Amino acid sequence: MDLLYNIFIDPFAQMAATPDFLLQVLWEGFVTGTLYALIALGYVLIFKASGVFNFAQGIMVVFAALSLVGFYEAGVPAYLALIMALGVMGVMAIGVERLVLRHMVNQPEIILFMATIGLSYFLIGAGELIFGGETKSMITQELGLPTGSTVVDVAGGIVILQHIDVAAAVIAAILVAALAFFFSKTRIGRALRAVADDHQAALSVGISLNQIWAVVWFAAGIVALATGIMWGARSDVSFALQIVALKALPVLILGGFTSIPGAIIGGLIIGVGEKIFEVYWGGLLGGGVEGWFAYVIALIFLLFRPQGLFGEKIIERI
Repeated sequence: MDLLYNIFIDPFAQMAATPDFLLQVLWEGFVTGTLYALIALGYVLIFKASGVFNFAQGIMVVFAALSLVGFYEAGVPAYLALIMALGVMGVMAIGVERLVLRHMVNQPEIILFMATIGLSYFLIGAGELIFGGETKSMITQELGLPTGSTVVDVAGGIVILQHIDVAAAVIAAILVAALAFFFSKTRIGRALRAVADDHQAALSVGISLNQIWAVVWFAAGIVALATGIMWGARSDVSFALQIVALKALPVLILGGFTSIPGAIIGGLIIGVGEKIFEVYWGGLLGGGVEGWFAYVIALIFLLFRPQGLFGEKIIERI
């Protein structure tokens, strides 16, 4: 009886008793979910262009952030360092297209997936060689990002809003809107969808596969840099961020691998859900809920709705 009370009644009683604390938990989950969604957007971009899960997106987040910090530590002004970091991601996009993807046109998806695994470990090695393996601090103030916090009176209590969290949510919203416009309204966006459907057919109607892949990988690099800055501002920059980036996989399973709205909704479900369960059910479940909650939700979706909330329905003909 006590177990049933602890599972079904006590957590909700705590929520009702301290609504301000619940709002604080929801806000922190919302911000975390927004950053998960940002990471997932990078995966969606690559998947739309090549039909493969880009295993290297996590280390791209780290590499982009380390490039920015590395240029600044070398004496480059912050905003120029930001532009140079974008240039690094552009060079990476062209290099991936010229050296890897160009030789794999119309190859099976597993081949492309293995190529991204190889790229991931190459970037890890290159990053450690160039920047070292130590943790670095993000240049938050130098980039003009807000610091500090605001205390808001809510429901007879207080909710603390970190300014960097608010900035992260705003930047994520701007990126999402820009990407949605890019995919739906531009010629390159429409060509990208054609490439995702069939490489050979896209080539036959005059779509430059090489150009599309370079543009998409650069766009994914921009998303990676924005994500790296936001995550780095909250928890410093280290190679451990690539583990956090793998949380995007459950996000994609929830939302669908080809859906930008799905990445957003999936990120928010994971972010808010894991925070709530960690705070209110964590003690009962032994703690560490944030480490495995996302993957359990993903497993449930794989069992009952493998295409995700916004993914295309899987139709099998026998």
